[in-house]
Amino acid sequence: MKTTTFGVDLAKRVFQVHWVDMDTGEINRRQLKREQLVTFFAKQAPALIAMEACGSAHYWARRFASFGHQVRLIAPSFVRPFVKRNKTDVADAQAIWEAAQRPEMRFVAVKSEAQQAVLTLHRVRAQLLKMRRMQINQTHGLLYEFGAAVHRGSHSMSDAARMLGELADALPAMVIDTLREQLQRIEALTRDIRAIEHRLAAWLRQDEGATRLAAIPGVGLLTATAAIATIGEASTFRSGREFAAFLGLVPRQSGTGGRVKLLGISKRGDVYLRTLLIHGARAVLSHPKHLSDALQRLLARRPFNVVVVALANKTARTIWALLAHARTYQSGYVAHAA
Repeated sequence: MKTTTFGVDLAKRVFQVHWVDMDTGEINRRQLKREQLVTFFAKQAPALIAMEACGSAHYWARRFASFGHQVRLIAPSFVRPFVKRNKTDVADAQAIWEAAQRPEMRFVAVKSEAQQAVLTLHRVRAQLLKMRRMQINQTHGLLYEFGAAVHRGSHSMSDAARMLGELADALPAMVIDTLREQLQRIEALTRDIRAIEHRLAAWLRQDEGATRLAAIPGVGLLTATAAIATIGEASTFRSGREFAAFLGLVPRQSGTGGRVKLLGISKRGDVYLRTLLIHGARAVLSHPKHLSDALQRLLARRPFNVVVVALANKTARTIWALLAHARTYQSGYVAHAA
């Protein structure tokens, strides 16, 4: 007996399900409420359930897997070509069902609760950093209007507090009080950011894979934990190059008539992890005394930013190799052909 494939269009309250009866060939469409969706799939025989990798997809994937179903998550960009004419919930569910039938379709690994929790910390930290940067820039601008030039960066808040004290007699009290409250908000954001980093560090010490990744040059606390949480399962990618392509660290291609032209990096995939890898590579290259001969030769003939991306690509492949083959990092390791 063949396994039935269900295409589910996720939503907050109203879900759309599409499937085809394997015995009769009848096309079925059904709209279900949130509480009805769980009951519906709990009663079904083990089946293949396909969904878009969107909000709450990993939660529902774990929930359906607990019922004995096989779950496949598909990137929304891979589902879009199968949507016919108008975009509706019915059309989306059918498109998901059709995309799941393709033999070469790429699927997204289902994340565990722990991996989603780590990503939650990263997302909150990134937002707090953005808010702190906005507050600092505004404080610098407001002080500059009164002739106080503060150095750039988050470490200049002590200078800002000192200058604010010097201007206390020259400015209205309401301005001084408001700017002091602004400095207090910046300090509170800094404390919150450090608290999140302490939680990530505690999780890294408990996770064996993240600890192995942290040994790679250019991979620190943020990159190691974000990589573990983003990849999910290393077996999702067939090679390190596929993982690098997933992160957008490979050239875009444009070709016709048998001629292929390589362009800049594609910048597809996870922007956050790609940014961390590039920052890590830039930090490694900023210490030329500790660079390998290969990197020094590459720096001699290629622009600095090109070498940064190349090193980030190599770091991404190394991350995949360590996770896929359960290895530890070895400096100067050379892979041998089978």
